[in-house]
Amino acid sequence: MNIIIITGASSGIGREFARQMDGHFDRTDEFWLVARNRPRLEELAGTMRHRTRIFAMDITREESLEALEEAAFRHNAVVRMLINCAGYGIMGSFCEQDCGLETGMIRLNCEALTELTHRLIPYMRWGSRIIQLSSSAAFLPQPGFAVYAATKAYVLNFSRALGEELKNAGIYVTSVCPGPVDTPFFDIAEATGSTLAVKKYTMVDAERVVALALRDSYRRRPVSVCSLPIRAFRTLTKLAPHGILLRAMEQMKKKGL
Repeated sequence: MNIIIITGASSGIGREFARQMDGHFDRTDEFWLVARNRPRLEELAGTMRHRTRIFAMDITREESLEALEEAAFRHNAVVRMLINCAGYGIMGSFCEQDCGLETGMIRLNCEALTELTHRLIPYMRWGSRIIQLSSSAAFLPQPGFAVYAATKAYVLNFSRALGEELKNAGIYVTSVCPGPVDTPFFDIAEATGSTLAVKKYTMVDAERVVALALRDSYRRRPVSVCSLPIRAFRTLTKLAPHGILLRAMEQMKKKGL
């Protein structure tokens, strides 16, 4: 049975992946939709023409990851695509944040993504693909967004290295690094802080990010960066010393930019 697994499928970019891919991928037998919010997953499944299987679970729990792997084994699944979108961010000074939220971010954004990927690679075959949701925050340390940016830098570097390891097996890995995306993400992230105002001017919709990510995945590109401003930002972080860029960001924040 050929399957596509999407984590964080109940909202935002994960939901958009399910929506766009449902219109194509005719050789896929089932979509496995993973998130904590069962009603939202059921609502999404009700709109899809493909057969779906819902996994309403918290993937930061070991038993949830074991259950997903067991389901893959039990159904003799071939994972054609694994799309890891589950994650969250918290803005604000690191020292003023709830420690549990910060470490929970690491557990979800990094550890759960890594362990799920490791568990499911044995169920992949030649031509399978992995899409990992990183962020443009991975390109530069982000004061006021310190842990989130660090987790996304991990996702980016892990994905690029993993792609090199797997390419001879015909399994291709793409790390998706969007800038601000118009999703419920900021409803959570800005509960305790705020981002640079200028970032809001680079916001794009999830449909555009996902469409490019899918194209880049099938072009076997290791990184997918949506929009000209964010591609320019990536180039700038490669050329300019990070210390200079961090000082510039500090001045922009003081000026309310």
